[in-house]
Amino acid sequence: MTLRQQISFPRQYARTQRFTLGAPRAFTVSPDGARVVFLRSASGTDRANRLCVLDLDGSPSAGGCERIAADPEVLLGGAAERLSAEERARRERSREGSGGIVGYAVDGAVELAAFTLSGRLYAAELRAGTTRELRVPGPVLDPRPSPDGRHIAYAAQGALRMVGADGEADRELAGPEKADSADVTYGLAEFVAAEEMSRSRGYWWSPRSDRLLVARVDTAEVRRWWISDPAHPDREPARVAYPAAGTPNAEVRLFLVGLDGSRVEVTWDRARHPYLARVHWSEAGAPLLLVQSRDQRGQLYLAVDTESGATRTVHQDEDPAWLELFPGVPAWAPDGRLVRIADEGGARVLVVGDRPLTGPQLHLRSVLDIGEHDILVSASAGEEAAGPETGEIHVYRVSELGIERFSAGAGVHSAVRTGGVTVLVSARPTVAGSSVQVFRDGKEPVTVGSYAEQPVLTARVRLTEGGARRIPCAVLLPAGHQESDGPLPVLLDPYGGPHGQRVVASQNAHLTSQWFADQGFAVVVADGRGTPGRSPAWEKSVKNNLLLTLDDQVEALSDLAGRFPLDTGRVAIRGWSYGGYLAALAVLRRPDVFHAAVAGAPVTDLRLYDTHYMERYLGIPEEAPEVYAANSLVTDAGLSAPENPARPLMIIHGLADDNVVVAHTLRLSSALLSAGRPHEVLPLTGVTHMTPQEEIAENLLLLQVDFLKRSLGMS
Repeated sequence: MTLRQQISFPRQYARTQRFTLGAPRAFTVSPDGARVVFLRSASGTDRANRLCVLDLDGSPSAGGCERIAADPEVLLGGAAERLSAEERARRERSREGSGGIVGYAVDGAVELAAFTLSGRLYAAELRAGTTRELRVPGPVLDPRPSPDGRHIAYAAQGALRMVGADGEADRELAGPEKADSADVTYGLAEFVAAEEMSRSRGYWWSPRSDRLLVARVDTAEVRRWWISDPAHPDREPARVAYPAAGTPNAEVRLFLVGLDGSRVEVTWDRARHPYLARVHWSEAGAPLLLVQSRDQRGQLYLAVDTESGATRTVHQDEDPAWLELFPGVPAWAPDGRLVRIADEGGARVLVVGDRPLTGPQLHLRSVLDIGEHDILVSASAGEEAAGPETGEIHVYRVSELGIERFSAGAGVHSAVRTGGVTVLVSARPTVAGSSVQVFRDGKEPVTVGSYAEQPVLTARVRLTEGGARRIPCAVLLPAGHQESDGPLPVLLDPYGGPHGQRVVASQNAHLTSQWFADQGFAVVVADGRGTPGRSPAWEKSVKNNLLLTLDDQVEALSDLAGRFPLDTGRVAIRGWSYGGYLAALAVLRRPDVFHAAVAGAPVTDLRLYDTHYMERYLGIPEEAPEVYAANSLVTDAGLSAPENPARPLMIIHGLADDNVVVAHTLRLSSALLSAGRPHEVLPLTGVTHMTPQEEIAENLLLLQVDFLKRSLGMS
């Protein structure tokens, strides 16, 4: 690899937003099988997504014809986007760094799409290919057409509103009443739902388009934090409602709101099950809710009586550790049976009614589609699979007759399906980017093109397992490295914690690790206990003990050193978010193994992180103070259980981060200073938990390499 390529990768990686720009995404298939709708920007460096349509029955050569249904450049007349604070927060929760049309919703026939640009509402006629703005109060959030395509509901100014698809008869459906405070909103998800439950919406249309389920969120009891911008002392700090562990959550209620003005509250025992985790409403049955207890050890599946608002329990789950939430479930099968994913007999299985349809050979990840004859799911290899298939995720058809793998070849596969049309998205370990193929019954598959840039380097990833626990690992060595070159300084590059799988059979996932390897490191990525994709026991073993995630990094390193050219006398570790916590933990608790660390946006005082995430693993701080102290990097008394010698530590943090607030880094730095431990702090002005800014993202990689080389004594 040339020096030019080594220097250019950080810029390319930043400019392309990790090579995601220009790649098609967010697919929807029309029920008649005629259209596939998706988002894609015009090039690998263009941030503005367009709304696109693939007409499957069109030319050329019956392979389909692509067209642009909505172009932000045209609709905004070339003007830059202007985002409201609410929209910026929504994008932060979903880690959305691109621009233009970042999301859309469709009617039941997939003929009408609604979306926002600069807080304004737009409607696109997908058959005709025309788009127009609907003049309504704004800024508009999360617009969604009714299934019959006659109306569009949207959130604005704390209320849920509705306008005709023709732009007429705009009115409020549900909004704060006179007795309500400014802390009450309708139709939006609260912080922990969007950040931790993967529930980004706050209202749901009925299949008949005559009413909606609408969430009412009251954050009055949630404690307020202030996110300031020290580089601009003239600006007022942002006031945010942040439910830290052990403190009050938002109050969430649910209402059935009719287009005729009727309003009925949906009732359940909110004191025992305050978390509204999932809502499903389809023609197959009554509205279906999944509600969880605050400790997430109990949950109820509730069917809603649409006349009275009363609920009845369809199913109940309990778990001594916690209950995971999954995409696509719960839902009704066409025959009215409940579809769910459950941890049973040590495996994560698909259950329809009372019958598990999968066993320990598969580890279920999500339900992708529920058809008349089968269910499309995403799954990785289970504990009793024929082989480990390290890092692979596949798509399967599951029915009472058996299980059939739909995806082919090593990789990370996902799919969207409606009727007889399936869109398969595949990322592979040896090829950059993702391929998208559209499969139709009895016809040749159609490819949806990607405009994503080709990386200037190729990740030479070796997927393996490490240690007695068979820890999934990825190892990357410098391009052209020969055995005679001798052992290399080691860089561990994990996330290493819950909900963050890094060892995946995908080329793009390892590009940054390869770039670090090409700077002279042997890079190791290890997914230890607590990470997803293997078994319920693997994930839940970290209950009350997140320190096990560090133990597994050490075990993987020790085992791999016997098979790869690793210089265990020079070992560094880097990570972001949980990976940042793990990196700092490594040099503080195991300086005998780790000699330097880069900790990005680390969670240091675990009491400062949100309720739904942290209480799931460690409980309530007031009830288990010793657990929080043992797992935190800092306590009120200073560093938590530090070991000697002190090792070089660089801490990086965005000052505008409203997820892992900068107080985490400031408390750690203060404790390190009090203990007389040298360290470096790199504050990022105006940067959130993401780092989408091109120059910042590029220079962060370069600065980390410089720090690591200095710390390990590399020439």
